Amino acid sequence: MQVYSDPKREAEEHALPDVEVFFYTDYDHHAENPEDSLEPGYYFWYCFPGCLPDGEPFGPYETELAAKEAAQEETLEMLEN
Repeated sequence: MQVYSDPKREAEEHALPDVEVFFYTDYDHHAENPEDSLEPGYYFWYCFPGCLPDGEPFGPYETELAAKEAAQEETLEMLEN
């Protein structure tokens, strides 16, 4: 799911979503080093459509909505500082 880190940008004609929310399960992705494996759950990371992520994923969260809200809250905190 692609979402906007700042929901106000959704109304902008030329704005693109800049966060991807996804569900991860280690059933399909086995890390060579178990310490590098993510826990199953919903994650988000910053990236534009068609681009590679800008950093590591944040999570896990229990629901897709919780991951989306966490991404938007983090962005709001960054904009306030």
